[in-house]
Amino acid sequence: MSPVLAYIGIGANLGTPRTQVLDALGTLAGLSHSRLSRQSSLYRSPPMGPPDQPDYINAVAALETRLSPSELLRALLELERRHGRVRHGERWGPRTLDLDILLYGDRVIREPHLTVPHPGIQARAFVLYPLAEIAPDLRIPGQGALADLLVRCPLSGLERLVEEPA
Repeated sequence: MSPVLAYIGIGANLGTPRTQVLDALGTLAGLSHSRLSRQSSLYRSPPMGPPDQPDYINAVAALETRLSPSELLRALLELERRHGRVRHGERWGPRTLDLDILLYGDRVIREPHLTVPHPGIQARAFVLYPLAEIAPDLRIPGQGALADLLVRCPLSGLERLVEEPA
């Protein structure tokens, strides 16, 4: 199978979110049959779900992969589990790590456990702005140019974090 460029959304708001997002990026860089080609800066965003939870730290990664969409999803779910993610059905609740396949090449996927492009991508500043940082000319299948989506998506409290000197 030829490599496909997949974009992965990364977020966390429990434990040490910044560390967990950076650890996830490091793990993605070592994922079998894959290569991390780009990563966005880290961003802080208000929670999308219940307001009584901490802000999120988010990023987006570009991953060249030979994994199928379902294999990639399994690998991401296992990575979430290793970071203490427990899925208990609460939608948009707090989490130690959240990994989403945002895009898988130019494919549109509608399966029971995987929808690509990720549902709601066009209205999520915490996805669109980091995505634009690493792929400004990207087109979202079925949605159009990323630049056009950004025009219609307010920042909604999104803040790019400045990296601290080592």
